[in-house]
Amino acid sequence: MSDMAEVMLAVMPFAGHVAPMRAVARAFAAAGHRVRVYTGSVHADAFRADGAEPVLWERAPDFDENDLPATFPRLRGRKGPRQMMVNVEDLFVRTGSAQCADLTAAFDARPWDVLVADGLSLGAHLAAERTGTPRVTVSVVPLATPSPGAPPPGLGLQPATSVLGRLRDRALWAALSAVSRPIQRAYHEQRAIAGLPPTALTFQEALYSRDLVCASGVEQLEYPRPQWPGRIVWVGELTDHAGSGIQEPAWWPESLADPRPVAHVTQGTQNVDPADLIRPTFAALGRQRVQLAVATGVRGNSELPFPAPPNARVADLLPYDRLLPRIDVMVTNGGWGGVLAALHHGVPLVIAGGDLDKPEVAARVVLRAWRRVSGSPAYRTAAQRIGEALRQHDGPREVVEHTEALLAEGIER
Repeated sequence: MSDMAEVMLAVMPFAGHVAPMRAVARAFAAAGHRVRVYTGSVHADAFRADGAEPVLWERAPDFDENDLPATFPRLRGRKGPRQMMVNVEDLFVRTGSAQCADLTAAFDARPWDVLVADGLSLGAHLAAERTGTPRVTVSVVPLATPSPGAPPPGLGLQPATSVLGRLRDRALWAALSAVSRPIQRAYHEQRAIAGLPPTALTFQEALYSRDLVCASGVEQLEYPRPQWPGRIVWVGELTDHAGSGIQEPAWWPESLADPRPVAHVTQGTQNVDPADLIRPTFAALGRQRVQLAVATGVRGNSELPFPAPPNARVADLLPYDRLLPRIDVMVTNGGWGGVLAALHHGVPLVIAGGDLDKPEVAARVVLRAWRRVSGSPAYRTAAQRIGEALRQHDGPREVVEHTEALLAEGIER
């Protein structure tokens, strides 16, 4: 398809979602399409600089990702599974009809040809149904779509290959159904508020377009499954590698001159309590022969509420395009964008959960894992193998090409 299309991107206003979707927005603009982006006000200028027209959360609450309880008070004081369930219900589900109202108002003002949406945007699902327009899901996190013969996503379990394993999976699906009833109830309420009829789809199924899912990553990083639902293509890493624009911290030259190996420690950009991962890593590696390049994940805040060891250097954010080619190991809470960026450069990973409520245990786990990963070339070899697969892709361009093909199919029909 060579004609200019009207493209609406829907992006959840989190830094970890905005960064990959900015690359997608730039790719659509570079291909000659007219691009609007529905997102939070704090990200408007960034998307405008990318050649896109911002459409802001207005009816939907325009929240601060670094202070979610200010907008969603039920999150206050919660961590772990309790936080996750309330977060999903209040932030991702119960904002859906308001997101839909914002998007349909934008459609009425100027109709789009296709809605290209962050995979966690429920409002995009509702708006695409309301307007009868095609929707492309861009999954900026690991795929969590329910699929036949697989256990519930999010548990880290491989698909079963035995009768007992399949019984296990059925029991887990039943348990998930019971636990997620408030979320499913909220989803159906949001559909009704948006003026849509009842559906047999669950909330988890609704997040993924049946027209097209462009999944970040490569299939080698996915569990093998008997089959995938819908139409899914893997597009690699969602970045244009044009440079992050993040400034090097003042300690950068000193780090370059230091002969010790470098471990990058990142708290991510979502759960940014430094006690979860940074403090345990300091306890584990603070006396080892390694440099610690630490990112707090909060723009403009390089301070920690506890002392850093002498081998640690701290910044708010770090320029990955210049940092990752020179590090030996990344210690991370498993944020998908950071994981893919590290693997792109063949960097082995130590992944510890984002909600480490037992720092002493976490410190021992990180120390043992770092010694194993940094001491065995097999881990770097495996990371380089995945990195080679990732480098075969141009993720943003491929999202554009797959979307253009989808639109062309509609025209031909």
